[in-house]
Amino acid sequence: MALPWKGIEKDDKQGKKNNGKKGETNRILITVTVIGSAGPIRFVVREEELVSSVMGTALKTYAREGRRPILGSDLDYFVLYHAYDGSCPLSPWDPIGSFGSRNFLLCKKQMLDGQRSATPAKEIGKKGTGGWKAWFNKSLGLISSA
Repeated sequence: MALPWKGIEKDDKQGKKNNGKKGETNRILITVTVIGSAGPIRFVVREEELVSSVMGTALKTYAREGRRPILGSDLDYFVLYHAYDGSCPLSPWDPIGSFGSRNFLLCKKQMLDGQRSATPAKEIGKKGTGGWKAWFNKSLGLISSA
């Protein structure tokens, strides 16, 4: 004799594979280091979240924490790289979980000959806006002109 709830019970077991939450994906903890900042920013994102959305979250978190230097919030002026391979920037339209990395580097683009470009290697050695070498050269220029 077949019991009427047998079929329903089987369907419920299949639904429990998702823990009753359809459409939910894995969440990951990522670390974003902002060039020139004192330390990294850590937050949780969904794996399918776009790189541009992660950049926006990082900039909002950075501003909310009152970090220095003040960066602004326009995503067009920033680029996200892998923390260990800074050779090419990540596409803003790719999902963040597709890279297999959890550590990233956020750089502000620099204006060079009317085009924006950013490379982590150029930014890492800088302190402030011009670095000590620029200050020293500027100081020598002031001394020699007097």
